[in-house]
Amino acid sequence: MVLMKTPLPTYFISHGGGPWPYMPEQLSGRYRNLAAALADMPRQIGVTPRAILMVSGHWEERDFAVQAQPQPPMLYDYYGFPPHTYQVHYDAPGDPALAGRVRDLIVAAGFASHLDGERGFDHGAFTPMAVMYPQANVPVVQLSLRADFDPGAHIALGRALAPLRGEGVLIIGSGLSYHNLRAMGPAAREPSKQFDHWLGGTLSSDPAARARALPIPARSTCCRLWSPLAPPSTRPANACTTKTTCSALSRYRATGSARPQVARYAPADAQVPGGGYSDASFDFASGGFFEK
Repeated sequence: MVLMKTPLPTYFISHGGGPWPYMPEQLSGRYRNLAAALADMPRQIGVTPRAILMVSGHWEERDFAVQAQPQPPMLYDYYGFPPHTYQVHYDAPGDPALAGRVRDLIVAAGFASHLDGERGFDHGAFTPMAVMYPQANVPVVQLSLRADFDPGAHIALGRALAPLRGEGVLIIGSGLSYHNLRAMGPAAREPSKQFDHWLGGTLSSDPAARARALPIPARSTCCRLWSPLAPPSTRPANACTTKTTCSALSRYRATGSARPQVARYAPADAQVPGGGYSDASFDFASGGFFEK
C-alpha cells in the first residue's frame, strides 16, 4: 500500500433532496449552488482518490456495518418522485478489500462491526457522487451509522478511520443539517438557522472543544423540531436556545443527517400527502464543511 505524503481531507456535504441530479427540469435550478459545490470537490482535492468511504445518514445498523458488495446495486430509498428516477444507475464499483480494512479498523478500536454483502447505494451516496464523479470511475464503499446515535462512539469511529486518509481514501459524510420533513419552509427557518450557527461554531473549534459540545446525556429539554426522531439522550444541551430549537448532534456526528423518514422501497407513482416531491421541496444546506 502506497502512503500519501499529505492526507486527503474529509468532507461533510449536503446530499440535497431525493434524486435531484436526475430531475433538473422539475427543480428549475433549485440546487444550482449545491451542484457547483459538489462538482468543484475533485479540483479542491487535487488528486483522484483510490476510493471513497461514504457515511450516509440514510443507513443505520445496530453496529457499524460496512458495504462489501463488489458491484453495489441501487437502493431507491425515496418516494413520490417521477418514474424515471427509479431507473437511474450509478455504476461505481465497490471495494471489498477496503471494506475489510474499514471493518478491521473499527474492530481494533473496540467496536462491533460487520460486512454487508447485499447493501446497495442509497441516495445519500449516489446522488452526490453522480455530480462529483459522474463517470463513476472511483470505487465507493458505504459505512453505516450506529443506530444508538452515541456521539462519543461516532467521534471514536472517526479517529479509528483517520489512517485511511493517508492511504488515498476520501472520507465523506453525507446528510443534511436540517431534516424534519414535517416542518419545512418558513416554520423551519429559525430553528435551522440556530442549529447551523451552532454546528458551524462547533466544527470550526479545536478538537477538545468539539468533544465538549457533545454531552451525554444532554441536559436540555428542548423540543424535537430539528429532527423529530432524535432520541432525547443525544440532544446537545448548548445547541438549544429556544423552545422551538431542537438539535440532535448525534444526527451530525459523522454526517449531519436525520434518520430516513421515507419508505426504503416505494412505487414510482407514490404520492406525498399534500403533493410535492418528498424531501426535494426544500434544501437548507446548499454547501458543506470540510477539514484539512
